[in-house]
Amino acid sequence: MARGRGPILIVSSLLLAGGAAWMANKWITARAMPAQTVSSSRVLTAAMNLPLGTQISSRHVGSIEMIPGQEPVGTFHDERDIEGKVTSVNVPAGQLLMASMFAKEGESALAANVEKDKRAVTVRVDDVIGVAGFLLPGNRVDVVATRKDERTQVVTSETILNNIKVLAVDQSAATNSNEPVVVRAVTLEVTPQEAETLLKGKAAGAIQLALRNPLDDSDARHKQPETVKAVAKLPVKVPAPERDPSITVIRGTSIAHEAERE
Repeated sequence: MARGRGPILIVSSLLLAGGAAWMANKWITARAMPAQTVSSSRVLTAAMNLPLGTQISSRHVGSIEMIPGQEPVGTFHDERDIEGKVTSVNVPAGQLLMASMFAKEGESALAANVEKDKRAVTVRVDDVIGVAGFLLPGNRVDVVATRKDERTQVVTSETILNNIKVLAVDQSAATNSNEPVVVRAVTLEVTPQEAETLLKGKAAGAIQLALRNPLDDSDARHKQPETVKAVAKLPVKVPAPERDPSITVIRGTSIAHEAERE
C-alpha cells in the first residue's frame, strides 16, 4: 500500500508545482504590462505674467493636461485660437487662459477695461503734472484746477475731481514697470459729468494731478461753506435831550430864568 501511494504523491506534487508556477507567471506578466492610458485634454495657460494690453504670441502660451470635461468653460486648446488676441486684464503666470480675459473682436484693450457707465478721457500733461513720471496705470489721483483772474491777477486753485482712476499713461496700460518715465498724456476713467468738469477745468486754466495713497478714500474737494443767515440789527433809539422848560431873559447886564408859559 505504501509503495502504491508513492507515485501518486509524486504526480500530485508535480501538478501542484506546475499550477503554482503558472499562476506566478501569469501574475508577473500582468504586472509587466503597461498601464492602460487615460485620455487627457490639453488646456492653454499663461507661460509668463501678461500685463493688460499684451498681444498673445506663441512665447506667451504654455499648457497643462486635464481630464476631458473637467476644464472650465471658455478655455482654449489650440494656440491658433488665441494667437493675436489682446489681454484686457493682468494675467499671472500659470493662469488658465480664458475668453473673458481678452478684448472682443474689434475692441481695444483699453475700451474693454473701462467700467460700465464710465468714460476714458485723455488729457495732455508734462512730467511735473504727471507726478514727475511716477504715475502708473491703476493709480488714483485728484485733479486740481488752477485759474488766474486777468483783471485782478489773483491765482486760485481748486480740487475739481476726487479719487480718479488712471487707465493708461501715454499709450501704455500696463503696470510692469516702476521706473519713472516721461509722461505726455494721461487717460483717466471718469463719469460723463466728471468728463465735462475735467475739460472745463483744462480749458479755463491749468490742471495738476495729485497722486493718492491707495488706502485713502477721503474726499479732497472743498466743501461748500454753510450759509449763515444774517441777523437783522434793530436801530438803537437814542433818547432825545430833555427840554429845558424855562426861558432865559436878558435885560442889560442881568440874566433871569422864567418859567415857560403855556
